[in-house]
Amino acid sequence: MSEYDGQAEKQTIGQRLIAPAGFIGSRTLGLLDQVGAVYGLLIDTLRWLYRGLTRRRVRLGVPAIMSQIVRVGVRSVFIVSLVSGCVGLILVLQMAPPLDQFGRKDLVANILGVAILRELGPLIAAIVLTGFAGAAIAAELGTMVVGEEIEALQAQALNPVRFLVIPRFLAAVVSMTCLAVIANIVSITCGLLIALLVLNIPVATFMDNLLQQAKMVDFLTGVAKSVVFGSLIGLIACSNGLRVTGGAAGVGRATTNTVVQSVVAIVLADLLFTAIFFAWELN
Repeated sequence: MSEYDGQAEKQTIGQRLIAPAGFIGSRTLGLLDQVGAVYGLLIDTLRWLYRGLTRRRVRLGVPAIMSQIVRVGVRSVFIVSLVSGCVGLILVLQMAPPLDQFGRKDLVANILGVAILRELGPLIAAIVLTGFAGAAIAAELGTMVVGEEIEALQAQALNPVRFLVIPRFLAAVVSMTCLAVIANIVSITCGLLIALLVLNIPVATFMDNLLQQAKMVDFLTGVAKSVVFGSLIGLIACSNGLRVTGGAAGVGRATTNTVVQSVVAIVLADLLFTAIFFAWELN
């Protein structure tokens, strides 16, 4: 082997050793960049919301907000109802056999109420809203960036955060909260029906156990989660949409990144909520 071949082989081995570190470093920098962009957008959004609520000449655009709520939330009601109803049925049918071994299949209502109100209702609604509305928001804003519509707004001294982000952000928060409540109602109703028709659990027994176990704090925890989940979906979708580069391919990447990042952020936020609630219950 010549001296040149030996040096080339050493360089190849060195590149192979450095490649994983470079990959991890680039991913970490990309993650930090995305977190910083979302945080900056959150600050701008809150600033414009404050101005809209405290200054008469700064209007938030209620018609635009209502239009986005219809587009983002109302069209998601059927999918959320379908998925949450199936989850309610599955939970009751899965829990009944083990509980029946101890002669307490009526306790399905206790478990169902806490699981749906505190965890699954908001989580189901958030995941459905991410795939349905989050991707649509990112694609719409990304298309506007590619078509230079954002630059046209800025040329007219119109702030994109005020006119584009705030309506979609508020629509995501309001829609997420309403969809979580709908998911709770549909899941518990479907669980009640299957408990009555299949497990022969009386309605009075089911409701008594449900109300005995599920407290108002469980419902309020789910509502708080819904507000946070909706905020994350709206901010991540708008951030990815406004930062599109590379034409149509960039719009596709922004849409994919929105779904992936939103789901990860929702799960991490849910974990944080659960840890806080668990620590609060221990005290």
